[in-house]
Amino acid sequence: MGMSDNELRPLLDALRREANDRTEALTATLNQLTHDRSSQSDDDEHDPEGVPLSAEWSRLSGLLEGAREELRQVDEALARMDVGTYGVCANCGRGIPVARLRVRPFAELCVPCAEKLGR
Repeated sequence: MGMSDNELRPLLDALRREANDRTEALTATLNQLTHDRSSQSDDDEHDPEGVPLSAEWSRLSGLLEGAREELRQVDEALARMDVGTYGVCANCGRGIPVARLRVRPFAELCVPCAEKLGR
């Protein structure tokens, strides 16, 4: 157990920083977009590059949602690490192989359970 923690905590910390930075950057961009939208007249829904602001808004909102979700998953993984349940399948209680955790550091399920439950 301890072995995977030592190796994977830095990975989770890095992922957390990255997801957090992305969340902040996207929030700032969306705030700027809101500001731009409110300062434009209603009949001008396009920016000079020709991307409708509403389309850009939808795209950024989706990215922000994804970044927040990743942040939540990383936080949960770190919490599991702190209580000693990290790397244990939430469904069957068997250990999740480190190889899987390297690829999906916030995996909560071993591969057989993930496949069985369709996650």
